Amino acid sequence: MPGGVKSPAASERAAAIKQRLAAGLAKVDPYHRLQGRPVRYDVTAGQTLEITFRDVPSIGEAEVNGVKRLLGGKSFCAVSPQSRERIIVRFVVPLE
Repeated sequence: MPGGVKSPAASERAAAIKQRLAAGLAKVDPYHRLQGRPVRYDVTAGQTLEITFRDVPSIGEAEVNGVKRLLGGKSFCAVSPQSRERIIVRFVVPLE
C-alpha cells in the first residue's frame, strides 16, 4: 500500500480493510465480478482509502452492498465506464 497515511491508526485501519476484503470478497461476490480483477489501493490526503477494481464486466447492487459491509463504517461507491464492455468500480473509505 502506498505511503501517505498520516497516522498509525489510519494505517492500521487501511491494512484491516485490505485484509477484510481479501478474506470476505468471495462470500459477497458470488458471480466473481470483482474477484480476480486488477485492484489498486491508494491513500489520498493521508486520510482516505480509494479501492479501484478495473476490467469489471458488470456489478450489481448486492455486490456493492456486500463490499460496503466488508469495508465497515462509511464508504462510497462510484461506477464509471472503462470501455464498451468493462467498467471501473471505485470504493472510497475514510480512514479517520
